[in-house]
Amino acid sequence: MKHEGKQMEEAGKQQPPSLTIEETFEELEGILEMLEDEESSLEESFRYFERGMKLVKSCSAQIDKVEKQIFVLSEDEEDA
Repeated sequence: MKHEGKQMEEAGKQQPPSLTIEETFEELEGILEMLEDEESSLEESFRYFERGMKLVKSCSAQIDKVEKQIFVLSEDEEDA
């Protein structure tokens, strides 16, 4: 568990890499597990939370992009 915590600590300092939406959700699930771990310190929990918020923002942007693409494709289909 401590090894994962160290990875999350390092990851919390970085911008989210280009992950797929599915990979982002997987990482968010891992962060939730870490946050639920009663052995995590307040500082660790804050880093997990910070990383999670960065991932949520990144995922939201990806979903917005996909929605716009679907909208454009739908309009093209209606025009055809």
